[in-house]
Amino acid sequence: MSQTLNETQRERCAQLLSRGASAMGVELSEEQHAQLMTLLVLLHKWNRAYNLTAVREPEAMVTRHLLDSLSVLPYISGPRLLDVGAGPGLPSIVIAIMRPDIAVVPLDSNGKKVRFQIQAGHELGLKNLSPTQVRIEAYDGAPFEQIISRAFADTDAFVNLSAAVLAEGGEWLAMKGRIPSDEIARLPMGVSLVETLVLEVPGEEGERHLLRLKRD
Repeated sequence: MSQTLNETQRERCAQLLSRGASAMGVELSEEQHAQLMTLLVLLHKWNRAYNLTAVREPEAMVTRHLLDSLSVLPYISGPRLLDVGAGPGLPSIVIAIMRPDIAVVPLDSNGKKVRFQIQAGHELGLKNLSPTQVRIEAYDGAPFEQIISRAFADTDAFVNLSAAVLAEGGEWLAMKGRIPSDEIARLPMGVSLVETLVLEVPGEEGERHLLRLKRD
């Protein structure tokens, strides 16, 4: 895991991150910008050895991972957030950086991805991040006011598998590409789609949406 970003790549990625966040109306402090850049470097470095994500190019990682994760910030309220099938910690690590007041639990069954989450949390000094290696079906912690998923499963499966750990009055947040009408049609009885939001991610050509779901 020796290879990292060169100075030219760092500069391009730093500018891309700043411009993208500004276009979305997200204000990054110097510390937050530095933390997000450190996360990018770590992700790029670990990805070469552990294949954490199919996205290889660092500039594409800025758009498809960092900015994409930042796009849901307006809809995050906490105080506790569970990220199901978090992979290398997206969007959860980005949210933990931006919202230190929220307790964030990235959950995944893949050991190498959780080890990355732990290392990233340590290097970034994120005291509000609690990486957990377990399948969602086996998780037995306290319930969460919000449960998010970026690339875990179909929306109906996501809801069914995590229903036991959603707090009363809580909501699911499903990050999607195109609106998955078939998945929405399969939602279980007692669960409704509250809102479908368009996520504007600078540099991302594909559609991005956020589904907000609640129990009736």
